[in-house]
Amino acid sequence: MDGMNAGGKISVVLAEDHIVVRQSLCRLLGKEGHCTVVGQAQNGREAVALAATLRPDVILMDMAMPLLNGLGATRQILTANPAARVLILSAHSENIYVERMLAAGALGFLEKQSSVAILIQAIHEVAAGKTFLSPDIAKRLTVARNLALDRDGLPKTEAARLTPRETEVLQLVAEGQSNKQAAATLRISIKTVAKHRQQLMDKLNIHDTAGLTRYAMVHGIIESRVNVTIL
Repeated sequence: MDGMNAGGKISVVLAEDHIVVRQSLCRLLGKEGHCTVVGQAQNGREAVALAATLRPDVILMDMAMPLLNGLGATRQILTANPAARVLILSAHSENIYVERMLAAGALGFLEKQSSVAILIQAIHEVAAGKTFLSPDIAKRLTVARNLALDRDGLPKTEAARLTPRETEVLQLVAEGQSNKQAAATLRISIKTVAKHRQQLMDKLNIHDTAGLTRYAMVHGIIESRVNVTIL
């Protein structure tokens, strides 16, 4: 990809589960003149499929989506096509979300309250293969990374890492799916889901659904607006 499609415009796939937001972004980018929306996804799995078939210059991705969140979708998109360019546009921009998305390979991260000018600039930068963070996020990350160093100037030990599949299972469990439902969603056996669920519980030392849901919220696997009940 060179950042432009054959028509001289930046091709964009929108991945956003709120239809009003998605339609507004589509109209906004259409008026901008240098972008064209070639596909719209309402969940992470649709985003993965559209990225593979359409190969857009930029995937503009929400964080919290059903079935597969922005983190999982970004990982799958980049596994299939390492040259893909993902720009996150989220209502939540806490450092942990940003760090996880950048670690997954996203090139940019913006808050949904960003100005139109910043959004357009970010799309152009990411389409060109450059990293783009909104000014506020960039400043916060610099401070946070300095605080994350120990007295010797070395990185502090990170928390236990989950595999991509364990993260997918955690998201579905936190969204209220049973092992059977998760197996159908992921197209794997119930036994395999149970195995991944037990592994992530052992890693996290959390052994109930409420605890897993709280962990998923705190660590950016799902966001608090997902309709779940914590006992």
